[in-house]
Amino acid sequence: MGGVGALLALIDSGSPLRGPFALFFLFAAPASAIAAVLRGLDPFGRVLTSVAGAVVVDMLVAQGMLAVHRWSADGGIVAVAVISGLISLSVFARHMHVRTTADKVG
Repeated sequence: MGGVGALLALIDSGSPLRGPFALFFLFAAPASAIAAVLRGLDPFGRVLTSVAGAVVVDMLVAQGMLAVHRWSADGGIVAVAVISGLISLSVFARHMHVRTTADKVG
């Protein structure tokens, strides 16, 4: 649903689902990436922290774009997607590092 919202927003669709799906993407993408980083927390703490982190990521992207006078909805979606992807990539890299280290030891 989030990916569809990002796609609808980026292609400038006239669909009435564009707004709600894009907002879902802006909230869910960073929240799920942050939740993946916080595997060790208990479930309630993980949800609470990932929701707060998603709000922080969205607000920092908006503030940064407004500060440099480059505000656009498309740019915001791309920036949030890139930040969420980098967070997810760090989780993947950490997982691969632990996996290769365990393979060398065992």
